[in-house]
Amino acid sequence: MYLFINIIGLLVFIALAVLLSKNRSAINWKSVSIMVVTNLVLAWLLTGFPLGRTIVKGAASGFDSLISAASAGIDFALKPTGMALPANFVVSALLPILLVVPLFDILTYVGVLPFIIKWVGRGLSKLSGQPKFESFFSVEMMFLGNTEALAVSGIQLNQMKASRNLTLAMMSMSCVTASILGSYMQMMPAQYILTAVPINVLNALIVTSILNPVEVTEAEDTIATIEAAAPAAETAESGSQELAQEEIEKAEKPAGEPFFSFLGDSILGAGKLILIIAANVIAFVALAALVDKILAWVNPWLSLEHILGIVMFPFAWLMGFGNQTAFDLAQFMGTKLVTNEFVVMGKVTGEIAHYAPHYKAVLTVFLTSFANLSTIGMIIGAFKGLVNKEKNEVIAKNVLYLLLSGILVSLFSAAMVGLFVW
Repeated sequence: MYLFINIIGLLVFIALAVLLSKNRSAINWKSVSIMVVTNLVLAWLLTGFPLGRTIVKGAASGFDSLISAASAGIDFALKPTGMALPANFVVSALLPILLVVPLFDILTYVGVLPFIIKWVGRGLSKLSGQPKFESFFSVEMMFLGNTEALAVSGIQLNQMKASRNLTLAMMSMSCVTASILGSYMQMMPAQYILTAVPINVLNALIVTSILNPVEVTEAEDTIATIEAAAPAAETAESGSQELAQEEIEKAEKPAGEPFFSFLGDSILGAGKLILIIAANVIAFVALAALVDKILAWVNPWLSLEHILGIVMFPFAWLMGFGNQTAFDLAQFMGTKLVTNEFVVMGKVTGEIAHYAPHYKAVLTVFLTSFANLSTIGMIIGAFKGLVNKEKNEVIAKNVLYLLLSGILVSLFSAAMVGLFVW
């Protein structure tokens, strides 16, 4: 029964996207169908097929090795003789970023990541029938993060029409940066974190091609070589327009910077990222607690999580859960959207191992993106520094579509993975 509800839920989410589309008659249903089927097959391969599970476990082991290497540096700097460091949020999830971010930046510096992004993007375009640059961008933001992916695409953004700019802004709501996956996997099941990443890429294309279908002529369907990227794309968590502009300026540095200068900037960027994430988590958790205290004066039952649970309950129920479990999931979903994924991950990290497999998979996949209110400010700030006023105003006027895109991609991905995990 719950599997049937999950299937119905996925169809409802697609229908909701169609209902809210800017131009339903322009939707390329052949492309959407190919991408939906491909993503369902991919979800099955990564969760239900032995070879797929082996690949995911291998990738998770690789990230575990990175975290172990990072721990050596953390212990050297912070561990007193004979005393073990507490396995708290900062030590387990944040400090390893000091190794992981520079590592991915080095891969960018030597050209490995740009090569992967370029050719996977082109292959995705041929498979999906989507424009080359949108496909390229969906892969690019998976590795670099939304701000950097936009920053290194400034030339294309200015050449493209405003409606395509809006598509990229909507896609940016669903990015996940590879260099921060290690932190996620210290708090949530690694196999579902890694499964969510490619699933999100295709779902970002599916959702935006339904919500904002844009006709792209052959002359407009161009793609450019990626430039060198700057560190710390994950500042998307801050929602700060000033930080967005700073990331743009860093990403536009001229090529050929000496390696150790580049590495030093990357390490400093990673340190700054840690402070940004920590500050956001502290502030959001504290603000939520304050809101809960105020609401309790009205009614002891009222809390931010309860209100968000009511709002998100229908969507959670449609992913195949009983009423109480759906309400619990809905609270986490709503909290993630108004704060960020780290807040929710921090709440469930000690308990999620005991959750039922379906609940564990759906919750983890839903959380694996930067789709939240603070990211909207980051995206608008990035476009403000990259395109003219008219194009930026198109983005600013469609804030609700940005949020809708992020929510729908998270729902699509969670529902697709949930179909194969029970």
